Amino acid sequence: MPAKHAVVNTDDAARYLKRLCKHFSHKIEATWSDSQGRLEFDIGRCRLQAATTGLELHCEAPDQQQLDQLGEVVASHLIRFAGGEVDAVHWQTVTSPDA
Repeated sequence: MPAKHAVVNTDDAARYLKRLCKHFSHKIEATWSDSQGRLEFDIGRCRLQAATTGLELHCEAPDQQQLDQLGEVVASHLIRFAGGEVDAVHWQTVTSPDA
């Protein structure tokens, strides 16, 4: 399953994690705590982790097209919610150990 990962540098990782999960919970299955979250979209899933380095995002989807779409949805919402603190999400491709 294709995957991508990003670390967004911010001092407000826990706040953005909660805000993203709460927002998406109105339309999809979303669970969260103060430091972890999970978003279950029809096209894939995204795990969120509030860390000392910032907000870690890990997305997986059945194919590359859906993964790209999922990454764009999560990133665009984070950028909007961050109100100028975050201007981009720089995704890194995660290679499968089976590849």
